Amino acid sequence: MSSKESCKSELRTAIHQLSDRGLYSASKWAAEQLVGIEQDPAKFTPSNTRFQRGSSSIRRRFRTNEITSTPIAGVSYVSTPVMEEDEVVVGDFYLLAKSYFDCREYRRASHVLRDQTGKKSVFLRCYALYLAGEKRKEEEMIELEGPLGKSDAVNRELVSLERELSTLRKNGTIDPFGLYLYGLVLKEKGSETLARTVLVESVNSYPWNWNAWSELQSLCTTVDTLNSLNLNNHWMKDFFLASAYQELRMHNESLAKYECLQGTFGFSNYIQAQIAKARYSLREFEQVEAIFEELLRNDPFRVEDMDMYSNVLYSKECFSALSFLAHRVFQTDKYRPESCCIIGNYYSLKGQHEKSVVYFRRALKLNKNYLSAWTLMGHEFVEMKNIPAAVDAYRRAVDINPCDYRAWYGLGQTYEMMGMPYYALHYFRKSVFLQPSDYRVWIAMAQCYETDQLLMLEEADKCYRRAVKCDDREAIALHRLAKLQCELGRRDEAAYYYKKDLERMEAEEREGPNMVEALLYLAKYYKAEKRFEESEAYCTRLLDYTGPEKETAKSLLRGMRTSQSSFPSMDVEHFAP
Repeated sequence: MSSKESCKSELRTAIHQLSDRGLYSASKWAAEQLVGIEQDPAKFTPSNTRFQRGSSSIRRRFRTNEITSTPIAGVSYVSTPVMEEDEVVVGDFYLLAKSYFDCREYRRASHVLRDQTGKKSVFLRCYALYLAGEKRKEEEMIELEGPLGKSDAVNRELVSLERELSTLRKNGTIDPFGLYLYGLVLKEKGSETLARTVLVESVNSYPWNWNAWSELQSLCTTVDTLNSLNLNNHWMKDFFLASAYQELRMHNESLAKYECLQGTFGFSNYIQAQIAKARYSLREFEQVEAIFEELLRNDPFRVEDMDMYSNVLYSKECFSALSFLAHRVFQTDKYRPESCCIIGNYYSLKGQHEKSVVYFRRALKLNKNYLSAWTLMGHEFVEMKNIPAAVDAYRRAVDINPCDYRAWYGLGQTYEMMGMPYYALHYFRKSVFLQPSDYRVWIAMAQCYETDQLLMLEEADKCYRRAVKCDDREAIALHRLAKLQCELGRRDEAAYYYKKDLERMEAEEREGPNMVEALLYLAKYYKAEKRFEESEAYCTRLLDYTGPEKETAKSLLRGMRTSQSSFPSMDVEHFAP
């Protein structure tokens, strides 16, 4: 059997096993990867040709390696035996409990299986009890919530579940699904080290449960922690590492993993979306937009990850495309957090910030831990000058994910607006540590250092230089850096940066006060350096402008005429427009 056929066989079995235990999101993920495996061209029919994306421009553009089989990413493939089902428990009680479970009657499902001892029944009973506790916790959060949805509600089933699952593990009577649930319980109780150990045991013995990998990833907050995991070299490990690298901001490493995985899973929408996420973090918006356009052509009713696409359209101010996307997700499923965020972005771009906040709040009603909604709502409160609400929203975002650099950046902005540069600088430093390639954070830090309270111009200089290296798309850093060199008395460096800024403005065909300022400084600088021809060229360009700069240029030309014998009969009016 070929490696692709082996992957397909494993995934088909896993899909049934996962869905039979109520792990529907993991089952869906497995099914998407199954369809994402390159099919046999001889078996294509008109009904499934929409998945033939091997010749698409997206695949040609973003794939760097053509890997045609597992093992993937240069690791040895360790075959994991497919778990045998517990035949004793596949009976009437289990079928009844599973029916209750599917109807979200979790306590009834748990009660039906109270006397069943098979591993499959024990897992479903414990999992149903866990979900019953989560359901009650959500109800209490609604009943007892404080400002912006704060609540101290907890899942009251965790203690009993931890006790039972711990005993089963010690006795060796727990299966990989039970280990996954035990790890989930330990994580929620704050026992992260033991949770990692248990989840590693789960994925090593049953690697096809993406839910277990996702929980394990959330516990790997540093590269050292990730590298310390003793994981079998199954191809699912490469999916895990690619996702973990992305969360750890190792975007190039993540891209390399996903591009290798495309060799086998060349038609996977999931991988395409993850590549888009990585390129979004690298601020490669043109490529991200192209990937999402391709995704929507192949999966027109997709809502997952589309809020990131809306962020790209928002950044590029694409009104019509964002309007179309908002209308599409509204028609598909308007009560998804992603849909609400997309619509919120649409109203924000229109300047209707109050209406935008309504939709971000709606997203948080649907999922209180939806990070993007907290951060975007904070941005809207900043636009509305509601600083206390903005600070509260950003703090909720960093509570959910301390690695969200956008929320730290937002906190820095709010404290800067309140005239508290020391606090602002603290938050900007956190943000730039998490995302050192974002020029906007470096510029914000530099402006903090330039305030009257701090006046640390050398530090500001370093920050502007880093912003220039990070490809400042808004061309702010070059101009600010040139002005700062003037203040520091570094005339040669000021001229260098004014010239670079001028070249950039010319290339982008931009006019404005920054161009006039650069021309005037360079004209004076080259006159002082007695490089009259270059000074004359800049003065001549200034004569095309109105205002005091034109008179200054004329004065400079007169001065050069009197100080250089090569201009004996020059009439300055010759340079008038």
